[in-house]
Amino acid sequence: MLQIDKYKGKKVLVVGFGISGMNVAQLLVKLGADVTANDQKNDQKAAQQLQKLGIKTIIGNNPLSLADEDFDVVVKNPGIPYDMPLIAKFVKKGTPIITEVEVASEIFGGQLIGVTGSNGKTTTTTLIEKMIAQQGQRPVHYAGNIGVPFSKIAEESKQDETIVAELSSFQLLGAPTIHPHIAVITNIFSNHLDYHKTRENYINAKLNITRNQTKDDYLIMNWDREEWQQIARRSPATVVPFSRQNKSQEGSYVKDGWIYWRQERVMKVDDIRLIGPQNVENALAAIAAAKLAGVDNDSIHQVLTTFGGVRHRLQFVMEHDQRLFYNDSKSTDIEATQVALRGFNKPVILLAGGLDRGYTFERLVPDFKKHVKAIIVFGQCADKMADAAKQAQIPVINRTENCLTAVPIAWQLSAPGDVILLSPANASWDQFPNFEVRGDKFIEAVEQLTGQKEQK
Repeated sequence: MLQIDKYKGKKVLVVGFGISGMNVAQLLVKLGADVTANDQKNDQKAAQQLQKLGIKTIIGNNPLSLADEDFDVVVKNPGIPYDMPLIAKFVKKGTPIITEVEVASEIFGGQLIGVTGSNGKTTTTTLIEKMIAQQGQRPVHYAGNIGVPFSKIAEESKQDETIVAELSSFQLLGAPTIHPHIAVITNIFSNHLDYHKTRENYINAKLNITRNQTKDDYLIMNWDREEWQQIARRSPATVVPFSRQNKSQEGSYVKDGWIYWRQERVMKVDDIRLIGPQNVENALAAIAAAKLAGVDNDSIHQVLTTFGGVRHRLQFVMEHDQRLFYNDSKSTDIEATQVALRGFNKPVILLAGGLDRGYTFERLVPDFKKHVKAIIVFGQCADKMADAAKQAQIPVINRTENCLTAVPIAWQLSAPGDVILLSPANASWDQFPNFEVRGDKFIEAVEQLTGQKEQK
């Protein structure tokens, strides 16, 4: 960790505990700041933990009177919108408002690789970290939006280490000085417009990953859409494209069934263990970052031929009696399930359903027709999902209680060569606290059925 004086003697308000808020509050104390921490939840345990370090805590609400105090800086939880009344008052006052990753980047003196984008961030971040680790030449960690606070890893790291940080648009909006040596933008769709208000605001937030770069740094960018090419040209860094459609050969790309890096063959596309065209793009982005970081082809090949996926994201669970089990619990919307289904060229027995958000599933009908031989539906929207399956003329439609009870039914319906896929197309909150718990329970049910442990 770099010793910096920027926060020494400064009055800092941390809004929102969470994992990252708790960690950055404690870090700021070590950096000499006078810290107050506020959370709208009445979390007594977390408050007591912070109070032991001399941090003043205010819990149970977000009092507007805090904005009347002379805080030098506010560090807010990334998910808190800027129009939240307390934050809006600080915006009006002109108080600097940052996120935890800004503080983390300021104290980290090693090599930073930052990954952002609408889809594929977690998988790409994980692949890059694994490739560098496989090479074994320098310590490497992943952090950020992937579930490990960037500030925690930065605090514990040395200058000869690498951090691969997954960075959301929410985090980047509050990171005005972040400066990765290698930045990756996997893609940009129209996400989180309820937060950012406009697509241009969303794009600008993503571009914070590259604003402080120079020509000596690299921006790795998806080159398969003209708009993304134009966005990349707004970067001051050296742009390195990746393209599944062979629209550029200046970085990583696919040609005639092979992945290349600047005219050098790296590996066959079909050797990638991850399923689907979206994961080919994730692999291309990771290869570009890994090659720029000095990773050899053997290390890249080893990772891409053995890595079965980030947990709950089209994760390969196991093969049993010639059936393949996949956990895609993270697919909480129609588009994600469409992507999952399109990744398979084998018959799929689909487990789908969950929270009823008021919409129907006609958009899934073409993918059902092409890929699904049987479907098992559950949860609040089971009837709506079954209606779409009927429109697709899926011959076998079963209803059951949840994704656990669906597993033995799927097994009975399956034949050798089939894929048994949990890809719900819905949120989990009607039956589970989150998609992670839903996916874990699915894996437990598969393990119980097969008598095997998931493959890792």
